[in-house]
Amino acid sequence: MAELFPEITPSDMIFLDVSEGHRLHVTIAGNPAGRPAILLHGGPGSGLSSTARRYFDPAIFRIVQFDQRGCGQSTPNAADSLENNTTHHLIDDIEAIRCALAVEDWLIYASSWGSTLALTYAQRHTGHVRGMVLAGVTTTRHREIDWLYKALAMFLPQQWQRFIAAIPDDLSRQDPVGAYRRLLNDPDPAVRAKAALEWHLWEARSISAEGISAFPEKWRDSAYILARARLCAHYFHHAAWLDDGALLRNAGDLAGIPGILVQGMRDLQGPPVTAFELAEAWPGSELVTIDGAGHSTGDAGMEDAILSAIARFAN
Repeated sequence: MAELFPEITPSDMIFLDVSEGHRLHVTIAGNPAGRPAILLHGGPGSGLSSTARRYFDPAIFRIVQFDQRGCGQSTPNAADSLENNTTHHLIDDIEAIRCALAVEDWLIYASSWGSTLALTYAQRHTGHVRGMVLAGVTTTRHREIDWLYKALAMFLPQQWQRFIAAIPDDLSRQDPVGAYRRLLNDPDPAVRAKAALEWHLWEARSISAEGISAFPEKWRDSAYILARARLCAHYFHHAAWLDDGALLRNAGDLAGIPGILVQGMRDLQGPPVTAFELAEAWPGSELVTIDGAGHSTGDAGMEDAILSAIARFAN
């Protein structure tokens, strides 16, 4: 079993002003003259992860991370405003960071929602992507959203009953994402707080194939889960503002960009079919499957596979 690289503190931190009054929190760690790599976090709204940077050899890589619009230390926070916060804005933000740091091309590492963002960016800015390592692959298609917030109920019936019971009678339980979006935008702070908690209790049950009852420590922060839940419902209600299935249909545009897809075969949040479809549609990509692993990058076998994949781009 491989070990993560030691914890490192970012050597630089900047706040980058981008469009429509948004300001991004950006960190840089590792070798200032090293191979550039940008890490795209999941969620949407989970914020940058200190653990994720430990997948990279700090002597070789220049490790760039940022809190996507509305979360972490980026402003304005999604708990207060969701204006000018779409996938298209995030793609422009990545380009703004690349230009601000004078990066010609970089390796992209992304997990979960971040893989949707990585694929969108790579298909629009192919010349600036050296390679990609994607874990827990998602493309945010309608069928993926419907699975996560409806069909998954067949595996978690008790948790599903609690999830939909929190939806009042005047909202449709046939559209849980839309209903929660309404609740998370309610003028009553208590209604928003309850909706954020119920959203995360439902999600927590299916993260890992190992500790499926786990509730991440940072999810106990009410301010954090409110911003994250509002971003998740916002993005999923709009299917990430992408034409349905476009990321798979256009995957041929990635020919020439090496990619490694790391997929847990017991992933309930990002079922393996999406990774398999992407591997078939993306010439030159490689699918690495991990038996017994779920959606969490901490599940057995996932970290080893991610470390190994990233190391191949260090050569």
